[in-house]
Amino acid sequence: MTVLDTDIDSLAGGPADLKQYAGSTVLVVNVASKCGLTPQYEGLQNLYDTYGDRGLVVLGVPCNQFHGQEPGSAEEIAEFCSVNYGVTFPLTAKVEVNGDGRHPLYTALVDVPDAEGYTGDIRWNFEKFLIAPDGTVAARFGPQVTPDAPELIAAVERHLT
Repeated sequence: MTVLDTDIDSLAGGPADLKQYAGSTVLVVNVASKCGLTPQYEGLQNLYDTYGDRGLVVLGVPCNQFHGQEPGSAEEIAEFCSVNYGVTFPLTAKVEVNGDGRHPLYTALVDVPDAEGYTGDIRWNFEKFLIAPDGTVAARFGPQVTPDAPELIAAVERHLT
């Protein structure tokens, strides 16, 4: 079983079917519309535009656990992302990434260390996990690591098909 065997709904409703991304490199990011890091949506879309044809999928996972910075409905989130950042990458339904209600996707991710050795709870919006084409978690990046950071781009390029 891999991380991509986890069930999660899409933002538009119905299952997101993460199994469809098997064999792809997937960057999973917990996102929010009212955060100081929200402009990272632009960089995430740039990554998707640049590497999507080589097998990269950016998967945005809305979460409202950090100071209520993702309060909107599914429709409001989708409109915000499209209108403000031209987001075309897939978005899941809003989930919890920490605590008793932690979604199983994040249960499978949080034990992976980042470059500084941190494991455990998601620290803030825009924490990133890179899933290799074989479904294993290849890397974790803290929220402040931007989508255009050299270490993130290098990790993505190492795992592209």
